[in-house]
Amino acid sequence: MSIKLISLAIFINNECILAIKRGQFYMNIDYNNRLKRLRNNYQLTVTNEDTFEEVVKFKLTRLSVYIALSTFFISMVIITASLIVFTPLKYYLPGTGYGNIKQIKAFERLKIRTDSMQIALDQQKTFNEDIQKVLKGKIVNLDTSLLKLPPSENIAD
Repeated sequence: MSIKLISLAIFINNECILAIKRGQFYMNIDYNNRLKRLRNNYQLTVTNEDTFEEVVKFKLTRLSVYIALSTFFISMVIITASLIVFTPLKYYLPGTGYGNIKQIKAFERLKIRTDSMQIALDQQKTFNEDIQKVLKGKIVNLDTSLLKLPPSENIAD
């Protein structure tokens, strides 16, 4: 038993926007209608909850809200970038390479010194663990017998 799709239609607000008939797609998109919806007027009213008095009333469109939000986000990016570029904040960002040569060399020396201290700390930790094993009597007997290796062959050139 198989089911065949003969036709399918999608309606939004009593308008057919997509129709499928016999494997072919038919789209009914009215771009003028979408542009008109961007310019439809809406009203935003802020009221006092206790007295139900209107505090502020705004007349908005989708286009004006989109433009306002886009302008806000772009201005925030510009302000943030200008703060980083034109103020000493750039010296506190890691990996930017700003700073004078003395600071960069001091940082490299400090990094090398920290790494060597970490290695020394690890060696001290293993030494302390080995001393504790010896004091507790958990000495591992090492195999010190002589290995019998075959005689080495001298290859003459």
